[in-house]
Amino acid sequence: MRYIFENYAFDTDRRELRRGTEVIAVAPKVFDLLDYLIDNRERVVSRDDLISAIWEGRVVSDVAVTTRLNAARKAIGDSGDEQRLIKTFPRKGVRFIGTVHETAGPAGATASGSPEPGFAAPDRPSLVILPFANLSPDPEQEYFTDGVTESLTTDLSRMVGIFVIGRNTAFTYKGRHVDLKQIGRELGVRYVLEGSVQRVASRMRINVQLIDAETGNHLWAERFDKPIADLFDMQDELGARLANQLGTELVTMEARRAARAPHPDSMDLYFQGMAYVNRGSDPVNLSQAREFFEQALCLDAGNVDAMVGTAFVDATRGTSMLTGDRTARLMAAETTLAKVLAHKPNHAMAHCLMGVVQIFTKRAAQGIAECERALALDRNLATAYAWIGLGKCYLGRAEETEAYVMNAFRLSPRDNRAFSWMNIAGAAQSYLAADEAAACWYRRSIETNRNVAPFVHFFLAAALAHLGRIEEARASVQAGLALDPNFTLAHFHASSPTDNPTCLAQRARIGEGMRRAGLPEG
Repeated sequence: MRYIFENYAFDTDRRELRRGTEVIAVAPKVFDLLDYLIDNRERVVSRDDLISAIWEGRVVSDVAVTTRLNAARKAIGDSGDEQRLIKTFPRKGVRFIGTVHETAGPAGATASGSPEPGFAAPDRPSLVILPFANLSPDPEQEYFTDGVTESLTTDLSRMVGIFVIGRNTAFTYKGRHVDLKQIGRELGVRYVLEGSVQRVASRMRINVQLIDAETGNHLWAERFDKPIADLFDMQDELGARLANQLGTELVTMEARRAARAPHPDSMDLYFQGMAYVNRGSDPVNLSQAREFFEQALCLDAGNVDAMVGTAFVDATRGTSMLTGDRTARLMAAETTLAKVLAHKPNHAMAHCLMGVVQIFTKRAAQGIAECERALALDRNLATAYAWIGLGKCYLGRAEETEAYVMNAFRLSPRDNRAFSWMNIAGAAQSYLAADEAAACWYRRSIETNRNVAPFVHFFLAAALAHLGRIEEARASVQAGLALDPNFTLAHFHASSPTDNPTCLAQRARIGEGMRRAGLPEG
């Protein structure tokens, strides 16, 4: 495994640390300590943890541990005062806080085309985010502009399969007019993201554009306008919105590139699968996505992200069904996710999907905890907020749901999964007997995605029936039965994902609405 951070490459297979082309001498125990810190970078590591892992539990003095930590810091250009990469938490331990990219691939390329450890290879998805330009007349806005760039760099570094050049390297280009194709050659990256920030009266305007570093062609551009509020909150929110939207764009571009490749590798096939996932959750797209994920696993059985992709397909199919092999699909997803988390315990999406499976199999409290774990690993995983909201419904606390759904929309307002968040918001309103609001959410979902699951039509029918709009309710039932002809009221009650008495009473009222709307008893 190779870990890339700033302009360092840490190769655990070769037991080698490089800064650019320079090999840095590291003592064995110091190398092991760095390896352990980087591999466990999502948590604070105690001194007891270090002694257990590095010295196998032997008696070691605090001085010896401190000496190795100082040597590790020195090897990567850090210090006890600066703590740029290794941070000490008093009375708790230490944590590696640098932005890290994991890759099993080869080293990158220099401008001349020769390998240069420390940078991404041009034949893999790779990106540099150049420091955004401050177009505001107030030079004091410079810190905000830099903060947006840094927040975005951190957020995009979590994207699966995409290598992001570290902040320190990217900021060496700050204020310089450099040809973007030259930057691509120097850093060995495929894409360059540049942008500007401008304060206009009481609003903040951000323009961004993505450029193909090989051709200089513009691939994508977006403008964000927001009222000025708390600047630090704005930095995080804008970084999240950009990261979520750009992540989808990059998947699409990589899928197109992979489709032209004569011999696609496992990650090429993974990106093609994700492109179908992003197109929608109808059976055709999900089936095509699963085919690509399975092909990816045939080439590389250890492709964790392709495994998560298959679990996503199974979980999505299971959660959208009220009849058929729903339970089998959810259990298949859980089995796959358990394997993933056994090897990659910090995989945010795997935790999120495990939470979804648990929420739909009468383990809402556990599922909420899994989704919260996913958010601790990736604060921008908007869909995790929505699923927590659904879990609250199944615990009989539907009044708490809307806040979680709105948080998901705040982080990713144009998300391709937004229709499912609308369904969750509608379900919460149905449980609360707020039928007008529920019907509004369900209609928004249907308008956003004409391939919604059958249950949306049945829940909409129940809300309309309680509102006395019987003809509309019956039409909605027929729309649902056209998608799932076998569905009955008995199936609705049998498919309950909860044993919570409050939620069961609320579901009984929804079932009565379905009966009034003409759903067969079964």
